Amino acid sequence: MPFQPFADLPSSLRAERQDALAILRLARPEKRNALDDAMVRGIETFFTALPDDIKAVVLAGEGEHFSAGLDLGELTRRDIAESIAHSRMWHRSFQQVEFGRVPVVSVLHGAVVGGGLELAAATHVRVAERSAYYALPEGSRGIYVGGGASVRLPRLIGASRMAEMMLTGRTYDAAEGQAIGISHYVVEPGAGLAKGIELARRIAENEPLTNFAIMHVLPRIAEQDPTSGYLTESLMAAIASGNPQAQQRLKDFLEKRAPKTVQQ
Repeated sequence: MPFQPFADLPSSLRAERQDALAILRLARPEKRNALDDAMVRGIETFFTALPDDIKAVVLAGEGEHFSAGLDLGELTRRDIAESIAHSRMWHRSFQQVEFGRVPVVSVLHGAVVGGGLELAAATHVRVAERSAYYALPEGSRGIYVGGGASVRLPRLIGASRMAEMMLTGRTYDAAEGQAIGISHYVVEPGAGLAKGIELARRIAENEPLTNFAIMHVLPRIAEQDPTSGYLTESLMAAIASGNPQAQQRLKDFLEKRAPKTVQQ
């Protein structure tokens, strides 16, 4: 079911819904889903205008690749101020992914390179098909990342490993990417979207306040000194457990009406 509110999205993005899920597809396969300004602004529009009844989003790419990164045709001659503004536009867009209203599961296959990796790093759960590969080729092109990689990727893989990727042009395959912390799951080719939807449906069943805490509070606690972090955690735990819906869930669990945790 297409999203009517998103009729103004560029043709390079396709949005639909499945019950409480939204699925956003990068739809520029002839360009390996390279990200131009229209797509980046469209991503911001999509996540800003999500309907209230959407509980989770799946982000995927059409064709053989998730995204080969910045469309190099966008690298027009800009002065320093214009270049800063362009980078900040990417930051605003991807912040709507990372710190928006609902969790986002990305499905990665083929090229997840440069700006494509920056976009993937802004999502909360990453599912990689075995065809996925990761690189930051900006170093060999005489440019520097500008979509938030300097902040997000070191938290996933470490600053030293990111520096090595950029200095040497090293490419990681799907298995290596999972080992260093880029993805959470690796699945067979063609199985990524189904796995992403499965995980998003599970996420959508959580209490919205709990998902909010995981998305917005947990990253901030990780940046705080321990004493402040413990206090913030206590406050968030009290707020979450005091929620009437949470109280009902706890009651259902204690009275054995809730499903048990199972190994995945």
